[in-house]
Amino acid sequence: MRRLIFSALLATSCQLSLAQSNDINGPINTPAPGVLDGVYIQEHIPTKKPLVYESVSERDVMWSKRVWRAIDLRQKMNHTLYYPLDDIQPGDEMVGEWNWKKNSTRWSLWTVLLHFILKGDITMYSPYNPDWVDWKDGDQFKYPITAEQYGSSIKGNFYTDSVYRDFIKEGYFGYTDFFSPRVVVKCVLDPTIDSMNTRGEVVYYPREYFWYKSEDIVQYHIKEDWFFDKERSIVEPRIIGIAPCVYEKDPDGNIIGMKELFWVYYPQAKYKLQNFFVQNRHNDAQRMSFDDLFQKRMFQSYVIKESNIYDRFINEYNAGQEALLESERIEEKISNMEHNLWSF
Repeated sequence: MRRLIFSALLATSCQLSLAQSNDINGPINTPAPGVLDGVYIQEHIPTKKPLVYESVSERDVMWSKRVWRAIDLRQKMNHTLYYPLDDIQPGDEMVGEWNWKKNSTRWSLWTVLLHFILKGDITMYSPYNPDWVDWKDGDQFKYPITAEQYGSSIKGNFYTDSVYRDFIKEGYFGYTDFFSPRVVVKCVLDPTIDSMNTRGEVVYYPREYFWYKSEDIVQYHIKEDWFFDKERSIVEPRIIGIAPCVYEKDPDGNIIGMKELFWVYYPQAKYKLQNFFVQNRHNDAQRMSFDDLFQKRMFQSYVIKESNIYDRFINEYNAGQEALLESERIEEKISNMEHNLWSF
């Protein structure tokens, strides 16, 4: 009898816990009521609080160096940021509907960022000066892109506003396919006749827009500060910002470089990244969050720039193997700085 009562209470508690999973940030598989898909409820990551940074005073920082890195998602160690892939298919976007297929238990970093930027919980910053597009200083978080700037007044449903949606889609979250065939608009009264404008020209539908999907993201650029805190006697890195990157192509479709889509202020984004699982290759019971992954430096990267007198990137004065050696030299310099603090 006691065993039956315990089983009934367990089923009820599972049903209540699973019903509450819709109120948390992280995606969790929600089967039918009373069904537990597993041997326990995974509630640690979706409900955990972020690690609060230790307060640092300027007078305690005896040394610091600003570094920019590239996280290449083609490297196997970085696949935890790249997978699982999502899929976005066109729908009735005039009412904010589009078919976005997302994994039910885990999201990629791109899916998380896109989800919360569209909800208005994370602010994105343009990588370029809006008044001077050739001037790139967006990693300083000077140019926020918000729905209020472009006609939206419904917080939490920015993607339903056509003006803002079209603005962020072109250049930030999507692209125009210049090679897709343009459809001729048919006359309403006689569909066999192509419609004409007042000058007698054939009218075409605009070229098709596509949303960037997680498979389109090639790299993430991160901006971070390394510093020595004499109060705690440690050298510590802190990520300041993160930017997803895609291939930049010429009109012929040839890859000509890498393009930063936007910047995200990491201290703001970490409050959302803390509640999403990152897959553990060896043990499903020991998963971490995206914030844990960045805090523990569980990614592979290389330096693309350090703070310098010329304010230039490595690829502006080195190329190929020389650029790689320069990146390793900067890494070694930071490592030696920490090592030499404790050499007696």
